[in-house]
Amino acid sequence: MSLRQTIRFCTSADGTRIATASCGSGPVILRAAHWLSHVDYDLESPIWRPWLEAFSERSRFVRYDPRGCGLSDRFVADLSVAAWDQDLEAVMATIEEPQVVLLGLSQGGALAINYALRHPERVSHLVLLNAYAQGAWTRAKTEAERLEAETLVNFVRIGWGRENPAFCQFFTNLFIPDGTPEQHRWWGDLERITASAEVAAELLWQAHRIDVLDCAATLRVPTLILHCRDDMRVPFDEGRKLAAAIPGARFVPLDSSNHVLLPVEPAWAVFHAALAQFIGAAAPAGPRALREAGLTPAEKAVLRLVAEGLDNQAIADRLGKREKTVRNQVSVILDKLGVHSRAQAIVRTLAE
Repeated sequence: MSLRQTIRFCTSADGTRIATASCGSGPVILRAAHWLSHVDYDLESPIWRPWLEAFSERSRFVRYDPRGCGLSDRFVADLSVAAWDQDLEAVMATIEEPQVVLLGLSQGGALAINYALRHPERVSHLVLLNAYAQGAWTRAKTEAERLEAETLVNFVRIGWGRENPAFCQFFTNLFIPDGTPEQHRWWGDLERITASAEVAAELLWQAHRIDVLDCAATLRVPTLILHCRDDMRVPFDEGRKLAAAIPGARFVPLDSSNHVLLPVEPAWAVFHAALAQFIGAAAPAGPRALREAGLTPAEKAVLRLVAEGLDNQAIADRLGKREKTVRNQVSVILDKLGVHSRAQAIVRTLAE
């Protein structure tokens, strides 16, 4: 898929330059900053590029590098959560559209919640994926749990960006335990390119002390919360806690061990289908895409199971087919719909 992005800079309240990037066109989806981000390098990433492709299919996907990281100012004294909130304010001020879909991944969820509380009129929908209301230090109930949080910060200080495979394996297994060797290698490269060990450790220290649980209960913005059942970075219960705190929030469990979803796993399609339905993309005209694509009854049956998040083998078992047959049918379906991934196929059929 041809993918182009525009990189610009805005200035936060304290003068820090923040790098922003956008790709695609249509309604705006803005991703609040999270720990690892490099808006230029992400375009080459086997992990983040599929996200850009999927989100820019029918939207203008906007994201930005947090202070101290990526193309944003790297030498910044203030790395506090309050400063992160100001950075999001600055990025939002560059968006002319009156409302956006605000996406919060991991600690970006807390930033998104804070912004939606201050400016509910600018947020049409709030989407939180593998997010949390309380950081690891804040939610710790025992000295052992607090020690674990502190140890991870110190581990970042001494191991960040090193070539030592033991350090690399530790971090990548927290974020993408099911990733390929190429994806694990790229994640290690991202650490070296994105931020210094000192900045990465300080950002993590600040994230551990996040606490928006009580104020989340006052949110009055439509909210969708999705969380991976076996997330090794943020426990599944933190997603349930958020969903219980935010009035009217919808909660979707995802069958995955990854903190960052990968396009090859069934949870990827479930996430994008739930998102499309939530933000109102599922209009009554949706079946028109199927009619115009000329899918056969057999292909429609396969597509329905793709939308449920099943992989090729599971679809083959359900329909009594060979896995190779299903794989070929999925390829034909993508061609007929004019898309490049399973997630895009789901969004196309729902949003057409």
